[in-house]
Amino acid sequence: MPTIKSAEKRLRQARKRHEHNQSIKSEIRTLARRIEDSESLEEAEELLQDAYAVLDRAAGKDVIHPNKAARKKSQLARRVDELRG
Repeated sequence: MPTIKSAEKRLRQARKRHEHNQSIKSEIRTLARRIEDSESLEEAEELLQDAYAVLDRAAGKDVIHPNKAARKKSQLARRVDELRG
């Protein structure tokens, strides 16, 4: 454990950021899973728009790499296109 005050504060900040980032990553995984499991095209398209927003926000705040966000958006869009026929 840190003994210097600034190190204690950095540890608190790191833990808080970690929890926040994990919740965002969890939301991304949940949306992706819901898109994969969706049967109707309308539901999948709505979820896709939500996923785009979450991914763009996460990439903008450096929770995930921007290229990972783009790759994930492409994968999810391909899944929705499969439902179109």
